[in-house]
Amino acid sequence: MAYDVARIRSQFPSLESGWAQFDGPGGTQTPLAVGQAIAATLVGPLSNRGTSSVSEQRADDSVREFRVAVADLTGADPRGVVHGRSATQLAYDFSRHLSRDWGPGDEVVVTRLDHDSNVRPWVQAAERAGATVRWADFDPETGELPVAAVEAVLSDRTRLVAVTAASNLIGTMPAVAAIADSAHAVGALAYVDGVHFTAHELPDLAALGADLFTCSPYKFLGPHCGVLVAEPELLDEIRPDKLLPSTDDVPERFEFGTLPYEQLAGVTAAVDVLAGLDDSATGGRRDRLVASYAALHAHEETLRRRLEDGLAQLPGVTVRSRAARRTPTILMTFDGRAAADVSAALAERRVLAPSHNFYALEASRRLGLGDAGGLRVGLAPYTDDTDVERLLDGLKGALA
Repeated sequence: MAYDVARIRSQFPSLESGWAQFDGPGGTQTPLAVGQAIAATLVGPLSNRGTSSVSEQRADDSVREFRVAVADLTGADPRGVVHGRSATQLAYDFSRHLSRDWGPGDEVVVTRLDHDSNVRPWVQAAERAGATVRWADFDPETGELPVAAVEAVLSDRTRLVAVTAASNLIGTMPAVAAIADSAHAVGALAYVDGVHFTAHELPDLAALGADLFTCSPYKFLGPHCGVLVAEPELLDEIRPDKLLPSTDDVPERFEFGTLPYEQLAGVTAAVDVLAGLDDSATGGRRDRLVASYAALHAHEETLRRRLEDGLAQLPGVTVRSRAARRTPTILMTFDGRAAADVSAALAERRVLAPSHNFYALEASRRLGLGDAGGLRVGLAPYTDDTDVERLLDGLKGALA
């Protein structure tokens, strides 16, 4: 296992700005290879998909390669890969598709740990259908979402359980596979938000037990878009509204209008960069992703321990990320200081660590932080020791 963070940082022109970037949970910096793939595809030759010219073939190739790359990343079938504008848009789309069969007496389960994009679409769809929303709560002291908390609100009328694979606010990684098993035991679908998870842990659709799984490439070095993966057989059972002349094939029936071919090429390039984080990895792309994520995990865990040890030495800092299994994402608050003020003080030192609820509104409120949230620090593949040192020094100065 080889993880050369200096080599990895050299792939990111934006890091030449001199800023220490801790805003990865909101969107990572982009490596040069991704920008080059987007530009090369866009300037062509490029047309709509087809096979009669090089420009048509390039468009078709970009779609095919995108589906294969995302399938390699998520352990899915390329025929079950759906492109979307964002994970939020995909959740709204599929909430409309699925809720067409809901009615009074049906139930939907959401959690207070989730990003609102995996809460509000289901709440609103249930309200329109006359279905009942059941809430699963997490423990604000530990940050844990126990499986039992979800099981307590399941019934034989549950149609869908929406749960995050990792909290974008405090990093908690619930036992998704066990939650999915419980959902399946009552005949419900498991819709898993993997947006934050995929930036730090290699997904495996089957191992997670997810029926539908979403992620956002811009959280893991790619362009701004969303992806949903599912078994093709499940997607074939879901009938969206669509234009009459558009294809009814899966997964294209869920992708409305012309696809952004250049964006798809950027996603493929991002997956390839991820697969090369460990430059000693060999084998197919999935094999190299397994090795690279293992190396990434070790790198991030080392930095996270160093960061948490440093935070423990700072007076007046409360760390809200406490779950036993969590991503290297830390939410903190400060005695007598607004998190927004500390964030601004860090920015003066060219350290980017934003403060907000980051759309995890229910979680922020459950933690007693209201809508203001806290200051969030997230590690990324390009984070190094110097970044962590600058953050800790900046916090010392801001809190002095």
